[in-house]
Amino acid sequence: MLSQTSPSRRKTGKSRGLFSLFARAPAPEETHRIYAVGDIHGRADLLDVLLEKIVRDASLAPATQSLVFVGDYIDRGPNSCGVIERLLDPLEGFETHYLRGNHDQALLDFLENPSSYRKWRRFGADETLLSYDVEPPTEDETAIALARDEFAEKLPASHLKFLQDLQPFVQIGAYHFVHAGVRPGLPLEDQSLEDMMWIRGEFLDCEDDFGKVVVHGHTPGERPVCRSNRIGIDTGAFATNCLTAVVLDGIGARFLNT
Repeated sequence: MLSQTSPSRRKTGKSRGLFSLFARAPAPEETHRIYAVGDIHGRADLLDVLLEKIVRDASLAPATQSLVFVGDYIDRGPNSCGVIERLLDPLEGFETHYLRGNHDQALLDFLENPSSYRKWRRFGADETLLSYDVEPPTEDETAIALARDEFAEKLPASHLKFLQDLQPFVQIGAYHFVHAGVRPGLPLEDQSLEDMMWIRGEFLDCEDDFGKVVVHGHTPGERPVCRSNRIGIDTGAFATNCLTAVVLDGIGARFLNT
């Protein structure tokens, strides 16, 4: 059953709870319910709220539960450190999978090569550093190297291991979970890590059958996207206060959100 290898945005803080969107999608076995959570981006507060809703929803179904996080746990929002700390304490009763996003990879790249900070900074590095009590550096090479060393010292070993162990994708039944998407025309098992973390246009515009329904984040929208070949669940949580999860069960697809 399980196998693996290896933005308009709302500024309001209103809770919508459950999107009034039920989608036609291949259902898992009726005794198996899957929850997949979109890009969290440092919003530990929203993560806590959504996990409470998932636990409540799961308690209503006598089913085996899987929980998938599609990556981008860090950057942009104020509490990347808190997000990872929360994810290190997984929910009981769920088989949980953590996928790798491009932002998560950027942190690891910075630890290996401090000069990559200039690229990482363009999409949220400073907020992540601040959440670990590291002052973001100037553009000076020496300052960047010193910030890297301080960050490496303050980053808990458990957080580093969590990031290093992130999976590129996971397959559960009729679904293929990945951060960004897949390149059309290539078998799912032959996708590059670069595409799985970064792809947009070719994937988003494709109407072909990928062999499984691809569930992904990476590309934010005001609402989740549900098509015959893909389900997009990034609703720009860091800016919109809306963190989304898709629920896949014997009915099809529905959505929970903050």
